[in-house]
Amino acid sequence: MLTNPGEILGLPKPGWMSEDVAMLYDMATKFLEAEIAPRYEEFEKAESFDRDSWRKAGAAGLLCASMPEAYGGSGGTFAHESAIMEAISHVGVDGFGIALHSSIVAPYILLYGSEEQKRKWLPRMATGELIGAIAMTEPGAGSDLQGVKTSAVKDGNHYLINGSKTFITNGQLANLIIVVTKTDPSKGAKGTSLIVVETDEVEGFERGRNLDKIGLKSNDTSELFFNDVRVPTANLLGAEEGQGFVQLMQQLPQERLQIGATAIAAVERALALTIDYVKERKAFGKAVIDFQNTQFRLAELKTEATIGRVFYNDCVARHLAGGLDPVTASMAKYWLSDLQGKVVDECLQLHGGYGYMNEYPIARMYRDARVQRIYGGTNEIMKLLIARSL
Repeated sequence: MLTNPGEILGLPKPGWMSEDVAMLYDMATKFLEAEIAPRYEEFEKAESFDRDSWRKAGAAGLLCASMPEAYGGSGGTFAHESAIMEAISHVGVDGFGIALHSSIVAPYILLYGSEEQKRKWLPRMATGELIGAIAMTEPGAGSDLQGVKTSAVKDGNHYLINGSKTFITNGQLANLIIVVTKTDPSKGAKGTSLIVVETDEVEGFERGRNLDKIGLKSNDTSELFFNDVRVPTANLLGAEEGQGFVQLMQQLPQERLQIGATAIAAVERALALTIDYVKERKAFGKAVIDFQNTQFRLAELKTEATIGRVFYNDCVARHLAGGLDPVTASMAKYWLSDLQGKVVDECLQLHGGYGYMNEYPIARMYRDARVQRIYGGTNEIMKLLIARSL
């Protein structure tokens, strides 16, 4: 078991990991090992978690850790969210979609919601009664959010929402969904608005199939359909229509940093598993670790992982201080997810034929890693954003 971020690399606890954050990491690790890991194969086969797991996570304080106590949260910061996300990756239950719920969906409501909206939704998100999702991607609009076609037309004191979304994380379980819509298609990006849909309270909302993915099987990912879904105008996030695109752009750096968190934590787990394996596995009469090729490969990977961890820690510190710019967040997302893919691939190779067997954790890590370079904006889009700063 990894006892803190950076441990396998010989690094001290990150500066952002205060005593209470470290305690949360330990508590999250113990909870995940006791409550989630024993059932993880079941969730992988079902291709979804169950609501009971979400409620248990809420009771344990693992949901909405960065939300104020006044709204049911734990009053923490992104550091607390990072500790939980890293515990998830270190334990190896990466399909548990609570990170998106807590550090992407909930902040939209906290930062842009009215006092009434915050009091209505956030406490129920903290307990797991409400499971959050954000519906951005459409069949014809991925990284280019300006291409969204889903419409929200005013009808008295309600909106009628029509459109379809795809690749929506938590899509089968979510009952609170922030929907990216066009309230005025003639204005392009300035006509984009975010509207909250409580799925248990509306008609015309349909869930499509749970999408059959290469990896992250236990994380339900769905198509969603909105057919004249009628929601109160009070469900608009923000004081007026047309603020959605700006809201999205303001929150994307944290989403991209979150992907960096799961990437560097997966890198550390892959190294820990592989070092243990090559010390035990024998070939030609000696341990695999004793071959110079193994030593050189792991030396390179440990060096790159250390660079990645130091960079990630710096990004967290800057983010907590309010200074993480979108360009640096894009660097973190692209470089750390690329690093994850490289390290996991190399670690699988060092497992030999056993690395290709599903009974070994590295095989699942290999499958799960691939999407990291795609969602949250593809790594090609990240490079485009970085290039604009040159």
